[in-house]
Amino acid sequence: MGSRQPTPRIRKTSQNIQLTYNLPHRIHDVKTYPVLSPQGATILLYAHENGVRILWRGGKRFKPTKKPTAPPQDQKNGSADIIMLDSDDDEPPPKPKAPAPFVDKPEFEGDAADGPYPDIVQTLDLSLGAPAHHLAVPQLTPCSPEDVGGPGADLLQGRMVFAVSCTTADVYLISLPLSPPSPESKARPDLRSNLFTANAGPGAWGEAVTLLTGQTKQSNGIALTFAKPEKDSIASDRVQEHAGSSDSEAQPHLIVASHNREATGVLRLWDVRLNAKTGKADSGRVKPFQTELLPSPLTGISFNPANLSQLLVVASIHPVRIYDYALPCLPPDDQATGPFPSKGSWLLSLYQPFVRPTGTRKPILDAAWIAHGRAIFVLMADGTWGIWDVEGASPLGATILGKQSSGVEGAALTKFSVTGHVEGTSPLRGTNVGSKPGGDFVPMTPHTRRDAAASLSAVTAPERLASVRGGIVVTPLPAISSGSGSGDESVVLWIGGLDNVSVIPAVYRFWDAQLRRSAGGGVNLFSGTVPTRMIRLQDLSTGLLGEHCCGVGAAVNFAKLQENDGGLRVEVLVQGETRLVIVREAEEGGGTKAAGIVSTRRRLFSDRRGAPAEAPSAIIVHPRPDKPRNVSFNLSVSKRRSVRGLRPGGQGDTDRASDTHEEGDQTHDFTLPIGRPRSAFGFADLDAAADAQDDVEGRDIEAEMLDIMEIDRALDSMEDHRGSGRKKVLFEES
Repeated sequence: MGSRQPTPRIRKTSQNIQLTYNLPHRIHDVKTYPVLSPQGATILLYAHENGVRILWRGGKRFKPTKKPTAPPQDQKNGSADIIMLDSDDDEPPPKPKAPAPFVDKPEFEGDAADGPYPDIVQTLDLSLGAPAHHLAVPQLTPCSPEDVGGPGADLLQGRMVFAVSCTTADVYLISLPLSPPSPESKARPDLRSNLFTANAGPGAWGEAVTLLTGQTKQSNGIALTFAKPEKDSIASDRVQEHAGSSDSEAQPHLIVASHNREATGVLRLWDVRLNAKTGKADSGRVKPFQTELLPSPLTGISFNPANLSQLLVVASIHPVRIYDYALPCLPPDDQATGPFPSKGSWLLSLYQPFVRPTGTRKPILDAAWIAHGRAIFVLMADGTWGIWDVEGASPLGATILGKQSSGVEGAALTKFSVTGHVEGTSPLRGTNVGSKPGGDFVPMTPHTRRDAAASLSAVTAPERLASVRGGIVVTPLPAISSGSGSGDESVVLWIGGLDNVSVIPAVYRFWDAQLRRSAGGGVNLFSGTVPTRMIRLQDLSTGLLGEHCCGVGAAVNFAKLQENDGGLRVEVLVQGETRLVIVREAEEGGGTKAAGIVSTRRRLFSDRRGAPAEAPSAIIVHPRPDKPRNVSFNLSVSKRRSVRGLRPGGQGDTDRASDTHEEGDQTHDFTLPIGRPRSAFGFADLDAAADAQDDVEGRDIEAEMLDIMEIDRALDSMEDHRGSGRKKVLFEES
C-alpha cells in the first residue's frame, strides 16, 4: 500500500483561503511543472535537503488496490511432503531466472475527485545524495499533454524534464514519466530489500538522469529551454556527418544554463540531446559548450520563451543584460563543427535608476520576461517596479529603442514604459530628516545638520538595500478559446525583507491601465470586472505560522480559468522554511474577492459538488419579483433639470416656480406633493404636512398590505426564538 499523502491545514481569511502543508524537509526551491499529468493533476516540485520531491495535486484518484489471493493447494488430505535426494549422476538444477523488470500500469477512476480543494494524489522522492538548491523547468504555457507544441513536443507529451543543482557543484537533467507511480509500484518488495534502489539513476521509477559536468562550485541559479538548430546551417550538417546519421534531427535539444561565483562569476551552457521516447541522453555526462567569464557574479537568469536563444541575466547593482548564445560575437568559422558558436553575443544592457542622493544604482532583486518575451519586468530592492518595452509590446506601441521616445536619458538611464511602487514598501524609501523619533521638530544647526546627513546616508545606503531579498514569477495563462490567440500573463512579486507578496492578475491589462492613468485618461483602477491593479496578499502569517517567506511560485487554476469571471486565475505558492502554503482566492460568500468585485449578485450559500444542500440558518428577506430591481429615492423637493435658487420677488415667485410643471415631463417626481417647501425634509413644516394630500391613484394598496403582513410574520417568528442566540438577516437581490 502507498504511504499516506500529506493533508493541508485550511485557514480562511477575509481575502483568501490558505492551504498549509507541513513538510518533513527544509525547502530550498519550489516550481510548478507547466504540463499536466495524463490524469489531470498539477505537478509540483520542490528541492529539499536530500533531493527532489514531486507531488501530483488534483485530477483523478487511483482505483482501490486489490489484495492478491493465495493460490489453491493441490495437496491431498493426509499426504506428506516427499523429499527427493539428488544423486551424483543427475544434472545440477537450473539457476532461477532473474525477475522481470516491474512495469507500472496505474489505473485511475473515471471522474476527478470531488471536494472543495484539490488533494495530493501521489508523491515521489528522488534522492540525489546531496541537498538540492535550485530547480528549472521548461518555459511553456500550462496545458495538457495532448496540447503541447513546439520544440520537444514528442518528449513532453509523455515525460517531464527538469534540471536540478546540488551543493556538490553537480547539475542533473532528469526525465521522468508524467503519470504518477501507482501504490503497487511504491510497495514493491525489491525497494525494501535494497535502500539504494529508490535513488535517482537506476531507473526504478522510469527516470533517466544526465550529469552536467564542468563546475567547481555550486550553482547560484539555473535555467532550462528547448532549442533546435536550423536545418540549412553548415554547422548542423557537419554535426550530422560527424554523428554518421540523420537521427539528430528527431532528438530534441535542451539548453541548460547555470551561473556560480567561480572567480568573478562564470556563466556556463550545456547542450543535451535526449531520446524522445526514453528521455535518455546519448552520454551520461555532458560538458558545457560555452563558458562566459563575467565581471561580477549574477543573481538570476531566465530564457526568453519566444526567442529561445536569448538569455536574460541579472547582476544586482549592475544593468540587466540580454545574452544570445546562438549569435557569434566573431565572424563564423568555416571549420566549426558544433551546432552553436563557442562564444555568444551580448545584445543589450538596461540600466536602472540611482539611489538618491548617492551615485549608486538601485539593487535589482529580479527581472523576468513578460508579454511573451517582448518586454522585461524588473523589481528593485526599494520596492520600485518597472517595465522595459523592448519590442513594442506596450499598448501604445512605443519601444525603448524606437524613434518615438529615446530610451537613454542622461547618465545612461533607461526609461521605463511604466513604473510604480509595491504596496507596503515605503519604509525602504522613506527618510525622517530633521525630526526625532517622537515627532518633535529639531532646529537645523551645524550639529543637527551633520546628524541628519548621517541618518540620511544610513537610511538610503546601498548596503541596506543589498540585504533585501525578492523575486518575480511570471505564469502564462492559457487562451480561453482556441481561436483567441495567446492569453495574458499573471505576475507574482515578493520582497522577503517585508514578507510582502503581491499579484498582478493580468499584466497586459495592468500595463494598459497604468499608461492611461499616467496620460490623464481618468481611468478608475478599482471599477469594472477587469483586474487592472496590483493585489497584495493579506494575512500570510496565518499560513506560514511564524516562518519567513523564502520564495513564491504560481500554478494556473484551470477551474477558475474556465469560469472567466475576471478573478484571480492562479494559485500562489508561498515557500516557507519547512511549510508550503497554497493561497487561492476566497469564495464568493467567505469574504472580499482578491481581484475585486466581479458580479453584483451574491450567493449566500455556496453549492459544492457532492455536498448536500444545507438549510439556511439566517432569515432571508427576498424582494417581490414584480418590483423593479433598482429603486431610486428622490429627496429633492425641487423639479429636476431646473435652475434652483430664489428669485427676487418674495415667496410668491418661489411658490410659482415650484408649482408649475409640464405635463408629460418624466423627470418630475409626482409622488411628492406640489407646493411642498424647499427644506431638505418636508415633515419639519407642519403646515405643509397638513395641506399635503396622498395620491392613491396608481398605488396597489393590496400589495403593500401583503408586504406588511410578511414582515409581521417574520417578526413573530423571531419572537419565538428570542434569547436563543443571535440571528442574521441577509438581503439578496434577485
